[in-house]
Amino acid sequence: MTAFTPIAALAGGLLIGLAAVLLLRLDGRIAGVSGIAGGLWFAGPGERAWRTLFLVGLAVGAWGSTALGVVHTPSRTGSPPALLVLSGLLVGYGTSLGNGCTSGHGVCGIALRSKRSLLATAVFLVTALITTFVVRHVLHMDAA
Repeated sequence: MTAFTPIAALAGGLLIGLAAVLLLRLDGRIAGVSGIAGGLWFAGPGERAWRTLFLVGLAVGAWGSTALGVVHTPSRTGSPPALLVLSGLLVGYGTSLGNGCTSGHGVCGIALRSKRSLLATAVFLVTALITTFVVRHVLHMDAA
């Protein structure tokens, strides 16, 4: 993390929460990105449309906030493409194994008072802390 921006973080969190609430209240769906993306492959035409729009909205929102200068997202260089693909596949496998991702469990599941989501989110956080410690202090790899 290069700079802490509490206003941008708060605004982003509020927008994520609002999007999750709207999707749940207006369409009865959970805003878990891995479930939305994973379900895209086997969805019927009506299902495919909302899932595609949701995922395109994520990409457009990220691009737009960077283009407008709201956030500065530094490019990550030096990572071998094969390692990035492997990492993505491992994340996909992990979300399948955990029946959801951080957005599904951490944002939506906890809001719905799911004990499974609370436990899953705790595991995500502990794993992230351990991984960060190992990468930075054991392997001595600096963030780009």
